[in-house]
Amino acid sequence: MRRLSISMLLVMVCITATKAQDIKNQLNPIYHGVTSLAIAPDARGGGMGDVGAATDPDVHSQYWNPAKYPFCISRAGVSLNYTPWLRQLVNDIDLANLTGYYRIGNYDALSASLRYFSLGEVIANNDMTIKPYEMSFDVAYSRMLSENFSAAVALRYIYSDLAYKQDDETTPGSAFAADIALYHNGYIMLGNRECQLGWGLNISNIGSKISYDEGNTSEFIPTNLRLGASLMVPLDEYNTISFSADLNKFLIPTRPTYEQYKEKFPDVGDEDYDGYRNWLEGEGYYNTSPISGIFKSFSDAPGGFKEELQEIQWSAGIEYSYNNQFFLRGGYHYEHPNKGNRKYFTLGAGFKMNVFSIDAGYVISTAQTNPLDQTLRFSLTFDMDGIQDLLGRRR
Repeated sequence: MRRLSISMLLVMVCITATKAQDIKNQLNPIYHGVTSLAIAPDARGGGMGDVGAATDPDVHSQYWNPAKYPFCISRAGVSLNYTPWLRQLVNDIDLANLTGYYRIGNYDALSASLRYFSLGEVIANNDMTIKPYEMSFDVAYSRMLSENFSAAVALRYIYSDLAYKQDDETTPGSAFAADIALYHNGYIMLGNRECQLGWGLNISNIGSKISYDEGNTSEFIPTNLRLGASLMVPLDEYNTISFSADLNKFLIPTRPTYEQYKEKFPDVGDEDYDGYRNWLEGEGYYNTSPISGIFKSFSDAPGGFKEELQEIQWSAGIEYSYNNQFFLRGGYHYEHPNKGNRKYFTLGAGFKMNVFSIDAGYVISTAQTNPLDQTLRFSLTFDMDGIQDLLGRRR
């Protein structure tokens, strides 16, 4: 079991492109706490380049867009998801996720998920072995507002324990957040084919900040705007193909850079990080409220509008289905090198029965020495309608 210091482990989790590049003075990622909330939990969306705002509704919609649940065909479903994380660096970081939903009548649905992110065993600065982890629990209510349109709200509790409270300066942190989601699902004619066209919007993790030092400083949680569209085209009676794309932007203020600090105070050296931190506090970065941060996130990048565009991540995915039983998937995810450099292709496959389905996703990085390379995701989903039918036949 690989052992890392707590500080180095957090850097590796937050910044996935580790190779030195010619962008030292331009690298300016969005900083936030509870990194695990930004990790796609399921193999279906993960196998399509991390898309899901408007894909065909399924049990995994809680993370991508909970407003899709009223359009699910099955009355209820449960999914178990598992991801061994950063296996290129360590062998004991894992993400586990349990998701389920239940449709109430024909127009409403309740859903919930539990996420647990284990950072394995870590040697802290005091040579004590600790087991840091992050977890969250959320519930959502979704309702169909018309034949083609639905909306949802979700509430989330977040807990992050990165060290032992009594033996380390770092203390556990907690936060509350909410999601607001919209989904539209309609049909259009392309030639002589009736195709399903959907779009979705999910603003997730709107909530309080999280502190790891008993409130002295607070970090933003990963508030995110996700906008997506999807087109499903039937090829014949048994074969369909779907094309999907998502845009993502963190609704978090861009942290002023060290270069800005040096421009303000030309006499400081290259490693005056205490002064830099004091300057950030003086500039009000740590005192910015979450709601103010959402509005500032559209116009505060040091590089102006060009850098604001760099903060938009995009994903594109494709899914082929045979008889709604066998699935092949592929996709691509892009993040600008100055904002983290997560660029990778994904592959996925799935097999669906009446009672359960199994899915797997795989990441192929295009960024050099990216620790996300070869990441695997696994999902096991149970269809409650199928289980009821099976039990009914047994009677």
